[in-house]
Amino acid sequence: MQQPTDIYSRLLVAFGPQGWWPADTPFEVIVGAVLTQNTNWRNVEKAIANLKSAGVLTPSTLWQLSATELAELIRPSGYFRIKAQRLRNVVEYLMQRHSGSTDTMFSMDSNQLRRELLAINGVGPETADSILLYAGNQPHFVVDAYTQRVVQRHGWVAQGATYEATQRFFTAKLDTDVSCFNEFHALIVKLAKVHCRKAPLCQGCPLESVLPPEGPRGLV
Repeated sequence: MQQPTDIYSRLLVAFGPQGWWPADTPFEVIVGAVLTQNTNWRNVEKAIANLKSAGVLTPSTLWQLSATELAELIRPSGYFRIKAQRLRNVVEYLMQRHSGSTDTMFSMDSNQLRRELLAINGVGPETADSILLYAGNQPHFVVDAYTQRVVQRHGWVAQGATYEATQRFFTAKLDTDVSCFNEFHALIVKLAKVHCRKAPLCQGCPLESVLPPEGPRGLV
């Protein structure tokens, strides 16, 4: 089986450093992690730009907004009423548990913080790990739909593998390193957008030679 270290090296040579996650503050990353659910990043950027223009991209100012006001500002992100409530749930946790301080939040034991984030309504493993890795600089490998597509298509995990199983494929064979986890996930997203699409474009793919003998497989 292809090793994650080789996959990482190939992708880094092919695409170069991705500089992900683009944000000015840890709180902006947290907001983006919630808003990026079921949408593309361009839409998230528009929603975040609205929050910045309104001067509410801090925990305390965002918390003062009503759900209706917040929903209107984040409308470009799609499912904006649902996301407004989810975002308010996260901000409520941050305000009540950590007095609005991301520094205080990320000073917690990383695994305990992950459990608390997962207990928030609307926060799943991908969102929690994105917050921990990209906002908190804590080594939690992020698995998204792009990642599942790539690893299942190449046969590195079973079709229909769980989030945890796919995460273990990477973490069991990589050093626990924030910068590596950060860059690796961003490179996989790049690969999925350029080559490992729903209809794969294998020609020129940096991983083309490591496909299983029967060729690419789509997701179930």
